[in-house]
Parts: sequence; structure tokens; C-alpha cells
Amino acid sequence: MAKYKQTMKKLYLSMLLVLLSFCAVAQQHKANFKAAEKFKSTNIRNMLKSTRVSPQWFKDSDKFWYTYTTTNGKNFYVVDPAKKTKTLMFNNKDFAAQLSELTRKPWNYLDLDLKGLELEDDNRTLTFMVDSIDYHFDLNTKLITKGDSTEKAPKRNNWATYSPDSTWISFAKNHNLYLMKADDPDSVEIQLTEDGERWFSYAWDQGDTAKDKKSRARARWFEDESKMFVNRSDSRKVGELFVIDELKNPRPEIEIYKYAMPGEQEVPQEQLELFDVATRTRTILDIDKYTDQTISAYLPGKTSDKMFFTRMNRTSDTLDVCRVNTATGEVTTLFTDVNHPYFNWSYQQLAILNEGQELIWWSERNGWGQLYLYDGNTGALKNKITNSGYFVTGRIQQIDTVGRKVYFEARGREPGVDPYYALMYKANLDGTGFKALSTEPANHFMSMSESSKYYVDNFSAVDMVPQSYLKDNEGNIIMKLEEADMTLLNQAGFKMPERFKVKADDGITDLYGVMYKPFDFDSTRKYPIISYVYPGPQTESFGNDFSITGGYNTALAQLGFIVVSMGHRGGSPMRDKYYHTYGYQDLRDYALKDDKRSLEQLAERHSFIDLDHVGIFGHSGGGFMSTAALLTYPDFYDAAASSAGNHDNNIYNKWWSETHNGVKRVDKKKKDKDGNETTQTTWNAKIETNQSLAKNLKGHLLLTHGTRDNNVHPGNSLRVADELMKAGKRFDYMPIPGSRHGYGSKRDYYEYMMWYFFAEHLLGDYRNNVDIDLPDDN
Repeated sequence: MAKYKQTMKKLYLSMLLVLLSFCAVAQQHKANFKAAEKFKSTNIRNMLKSTRVSPQWFKDSDKFWYTYTTTNGKNFYVVDPAKKTKTLMFNNKDFAAQLSELTRKPWNYLDLDLKGLELEDDNRTLTFMVDSIDYHFDLNTKLITKGDSTEKAPKRNNWATYSPDSTWISFAKNHNLYLMKADDPDSVEIQLTEDGERWFSYAWDQGDTAKDKKSRARARWFEDESKMFVNRSDSRKVGELFVIDELKNPRPEIEIYKYAMPGEQEVPQEQLELFDVATRTRTILDIDKYTDQTISAYLPGKTSDKMFFTRMNRTSDTLDVCRVNTATGEVTTLFTDVNHPYFNWSYQQLAILNEGQELIWWSERNGWGQLYLYDGNTGALKNKITNSGYFVTGRIQQIDTVGRKVYFEARGREPGVDPYYALMYKANLDGTGFKALSTEPANHFMSMSESSKYYVDNFSAVDMVPQSYLKDNEGNIIMKLEEADMTLLNQAGFKMPERFKVKADDGITDLYGVMYKPFDFDSTRKYPIISYVYPGPQTESFGNDFSITGGYNTALAQLGFIVVSMGHRGGSPMRDKYYHTYGYQDLRDYALKDDKRSLEQLAERHSFIDLDHVGIFGHSGGGFMSTAALLTYPDFYDAAASSAGNHDNNIYNKWWSETHNGVKRVDKKKKDKDGNETTQTTWNAKIETNQSLAKNLKGHLLLTHGTRDNNVHPGNSLRVADELMKAGKRFDYMPIPGSRHGYGSKRDYYEYMMWYFFAEHLLGDYRNNVDIDLPDDN
């Protein structure tokens, strides 16, 4: 017995030593809350001023003006590309002195806060407002004059949609469409429709129950003001959803809205209507072709004799481009594009040239997004415009119809350049003359003069300071305009994140990402790693532009973590069609293997990464993915913070869920009692859920959700919580009171909450302070 007691004593001592050793290691590096607080977005956003030049082009000119702020203050510049000059628009001290005399108020000449800045069409008068008074600055004489009170001028109402020259106003009332003269406050209200009703309304707010209240209508004006059109959606049969505003005074209030879910029979039905202003007549266009189709309308330009629209089927793989004769209402299908498994909604675009004589259509028919030229009258394909290689064409930047050229962004064409960077190109409309314009390895944004002779090129990367250049239409640099001022950030100890490249789980596909380190990084330490995720498929979690915050990432890393964010197969439409459709019919699991394998590769490369302590977090789709990762690989991920996650996409919105996971049409023939045969159509769109994995939980899970989230309904997180309870699992759940999907003013609280969560479960740093505040023992 004594020997047994002695043996047990040794065992207990051994266990105690192991426990003390673990605690010592866990507490060796406490979370650095002060550093995280210092570099929190709300505390460092004033350290960085302007990052882009936004040119304001002179009328019928290649000249432009812009404002730019550095730590030395805000300046106003005028640039003349032809003369290659950049000059101050005015002397700030003189401008402030004149304003002080005119307004009898002090002005900060280093940061002139001028409201409603606009250059008049005379290209010499800059107008702005101070206390509802118009002021005019003459660019030639450099003098400011006081104008009239803007309070006397007719004010634009937020319920009004003005015609192009402000002659008419369209609006909705009692869900019907109305018209009235804009320049007459006593103008008669002209009622154009009588069939509008709640959930099949001419108003943007289809569920509004207010009587006789004017509201903004869904109407759009043609350029010549002779016609309007309305794309009206009938949601009367669509199922209702609701959230509760529990903070409403004096009583909590229910908010009811229509919300179609995947696989449901009753979904919104679209109706396209034309209105003739002179005759007050309406034409309901015959656009029906596909069951539960979606419609997007386009105007041709200055004329109103025609318009165009696209018509897509419910499975999102077949689309028609159609033309409307607005005089007769006749609808003509110009061409049909078929794209399996689904169309890329992010970059799909139709450009109308020369009042509809020609069309540019973006398509992935060859596996990469490309531009095609069509005849706008016959629908015949003229030629492919982007004929130089295999790459993804992004947004059209400008079309020069006189010079027969198109300027556009594209990704993935240049060898050795990150495929996420938007570079700038041009090509002739006939498919010749392809040329790269801006290929510096960074993300570019173009703003071009009306003549298409010059453009301002803003570019940056997560590890590159934002820069702005003036270039000609051959891509030649005329002058460097600006570079973001990093003085205060560098002084505070800010360091750039690092880009990296790894392989996907297939060992072939390149994945790209960004790594954030503590600014007091010590390569001899071991740091827990946290993955910030978003599954896509319409976007990925990391940005390509310079950011001082990286969302939550910069501050989170300062606690003592390596924070990474990377792409994965199925994540981004910026890459080829195979890449961005990889997750089709696998909406829950497709991104998980690549995230896990990427973290493993990073740990293989870097000895400072502690793969025994792995966290993961994300919002919305990232909330969905982070929980799925924790439950799918419970022995790899240790802690997940999942906010506003769409954990059950069967109760998320129809278009996103059905497009990206797939929906199958099922037609069944039935006979009634008289022997008449009918066809009943149903839809199958079941999607795997996170709650079905609840029994797998081993690590730590933090679920949060806004109680008024009318995008991703709170039921998504509650269903996971319910299954976790049934499985007898411990987890944390925090409703965010009164908050919508983005958490609004509660976002800061959530960020602190996440800091404490990861500090506890990845660093073993438990604090007992009650206030969400900096702990006293830092």
C-alpha cells in the first residue's frame, strides 16, 4: 500500500510539473493589447491622408483639377497634360483670408473644408457653399465672390427622380407611378398607373405601408426625356421573413420583408414597362421566355427609339441579349450566350455603342473573360476584341467610338505578375491593335479624359505605397502626380504586410495570399497563426490595394499572432472560369482543404509559425467557412470566430445560393380527374449545412450574429447553436443587439471580443477585467 501511495504521489507530481510547464509556456507571451489598440483602424486612419488622385475634367478639355492631402495639408491643383504642367489652383493662405473677410469666420488654410465643389462649364468658375450661401472663385483673377443663398433655390427632394434636364419628376405614391413638372411647386400630380400594390410596387420600398407618402420610384428616364421605363418585381407570392428591432422604443417592433430561398416555388417575377411622357401611355413588354427569369435593362444613349435588356434563366447558365422597339413594344432576341455552370455575375457587362448600332459583350465562353463585338441591329457576332492570349478581361474603362478603341482592365496576362492585379490595356474594336498600357506589378485604376488622349493611373498593392501618374493613351508617363504620405505611419512603427504564394491541395494550382506580422516581430519566437477567410465565389478575403488596416488583420496581428489571408480554388472571379467555378455544387466544403494545406506550407517554410495553435475567423461567408473548417478539421483548427455566418444556405437568398451551388429543375406530368395532363415544375437546391457537423466540435467556437440581420438571417447561427446544444458541446454565442449584417456601431465591440477570444484560446492569456478595455497589466 505504501508503495502504491508513493507511486501515485510521483505520478501526481509528474502531472503537476507537466501542467505547470504548459501554463508557463502558454503564459510566456501575453497578448499585447496596447499594440493592437494602437493600430486599430479607428486610431490610425488619420495617419494616412489621400491615396488617390480623383481628376475632375474640365468641360471639352483634357485639363483637370484635383485635391490631395498630405501631412502638410490639403492642396488644390490644376493639371494641363498638353503643356505637362501641374500648378496650384490658388494660394491657400490667400484663399482663407478672402473667405474670412467674406464670411467673418476663421478658416484653416491647411485643410480648407469646401462643400459642394464644382467647376462650372466656363472652365474658370469654381463654386462651393458655406452656410447655404454660394461662393464663386475665379481661376483667372484668383478672387472669391459671394453669391446667392441656396436656401432660396428649389431644393431637390429625396423622393424625386429628375429627368435629365430636370423638367420632370417621377415618383411613387401608394405604390403607383406619378409624374409632375419639376419647376412648379404647385404642379399637378399626374397618376400614370393604378395597378401598383404592396410587393408589386413602382416604389423602391416595395413593402412600405405608409399612405399618400411620396417615395422614390423604380423609374429610369431616357436621355431625351420622352420616355421612362420601369423594371417591376412581383413578390406578392414570395414567402415572408422577419427580424425584430428589440431596441425600438417604446415597444420592440417586427420588420417583415419578402425573401426567396433556394429551391422555393414562389420567387419574384419581373415585368418590364415603358411609359410615354407625352401620351401618358404604358406598354408592358412581352419578355417572357424562361421560368423565373431575371432581367437587366440598358439604355442606348441620347435617343429613345430603342432599348436593350438581358434575360437569364433561373439556373443562370443561359442568357439572351434583346432589343426593344420602344415605339411598338416589339422585342427581338439578338443573340443567346450559354455558359456552364453559371455566368460570372461579377464581370458580366453589356456596353452599347453609337446609339445601339453595336454592342460589346463580355463572355467566358473560352474559359476566360473576353470582349466580343456584335451588330446591334442583327445580333451577328462581328469579332472578338481581346485577341491577345488567355487572360481575364475586367471592367471596360472607356470606349472611344470615334477612334474605334476600347480601354479596359485585365488580369493574368503578363508572366510573373500576380494574376489578381488589374493592369490596363487597349484594343481596336475590330480585334487588332492590342496593347498593354499600365503593367507595373500593382492594382491599377484608370480615369480617362473624354478625348481618350490622357488618363490618370492610380496604382498600389498591399505592400506598395499608393502612387498616381498622368499618362497618355499609349501608356507613356507624362508626370508623377502624387505618392501617399507615409510619414506618420512609419513614425508609429507601421510595417507593410508580405505577399506570398503557395500551392493548393492539388499540388498544382498557385494560390496567393498576404501575411501580417506583429510590428515587434521576433523570428526566434513561435507565433500562433490565424487565417482570415471568405470562401467567395464572388470575391476572396484579401485585397490587392494598399490598406493600413487589412480589415481586422493589422491590429489582430499585434496581439502576438501571424495573421494570413489567401485565395483558394473556387474563390475569385478575377481568375479563369475553372478556378472560380471550382466550388460549384459543393458550397460548404470546397475551400477548406486549400486553407488547411496553405497553412501547413507556410509552417513548413517558417519556423516562427506555431501550427499547434491555429485560429480562423471570417464574416458572413467567412463566418460560414470558419465554422465549417473548425468542424471539418477539428484536430487542426483550435479556435474559430464566426460572425454573421450563412451556416445554412438553404435559408439564404435564392440567387446567390442557387447560382453558386446549383439548382435542378424537375418537371412532373400530372393528370386531373378529367384526364387533362399538366406539368408541375419544382426546383431542387439542397445545400450542405454547418449544423450537420456539430457533433465534430473539439476546439473553441465563437458565434455572433446581428439580431436585425435581414441579409443573412439570425436563424443561420441559431440553427448551429441548436445542434451544438443537442450534441452537448460548449461554445460561445453572442447576439449583437439591434445590428444589421455589418454590425454597425457594435463593430468595435466585436473586434475587442475577438481579441480576447483568440488571446485566451491560442495564447492561454485569460484576463478577468469586466470592461471591454485595455487590461491594466500590459
